[in-house]
Amino acid sequence: MGQRTVLPRPAGVMSPHRLGGFLIAKIHRTGGRIFARMLRQRGMEINPAHGRVLFVLWEEGSMPINELAKRVSLGKSTLTNTIDRLEAAGQIVRVRSVDDRRKILIELTPKNKGLHELYEDVSAGMTRLFYRGFSKEDAARFDAYLARVLANLEGSGT
Repeated sequence: MGQRTVLPRPAGVMSPHRLGGFLIAKIHRTGGRIFARMLRQRGMEINPAHGRVLFVLWEEGSMPINELAKRVSLGKSTLTNTIDRLEAAGQIVRVRSVDDRRKILIELTPKNKGLHELYEDVSAGMTRLFYRGFSKEDAARFDAYLARVLANLEGSGT
């Protein structure tokens, strides 16, 4: 058997064992900037956090703030700020639950009905960009790997 050659890494390149997390973080930041730019080009002045909140409400309907926080994976202070801004823009309203007057629900307003289709169109464009050059099998495998990473993180107990 021959000796294994180990090539030196260029300065600033991380160990392959840590590259995945670095790339995921970089993809998240870069994708968020591109997505926000695509939304602005279509006349939507919302940031990705606002879009996540609206998307969950479009898909699942009104819900209490604590449930919304779980669905969008935002901290309470960030979510409160996002809700305040969306409310000021007329996109959502806070309403008391009919079933439990102590609960405050977040609901969409009629103002953003047309935004849902526009947002879906931009999301579809982002999906095409993400998976450009991937076969269907590659994309499915990649999604499965990401789901495993997420499950590992969520199951870590921290």
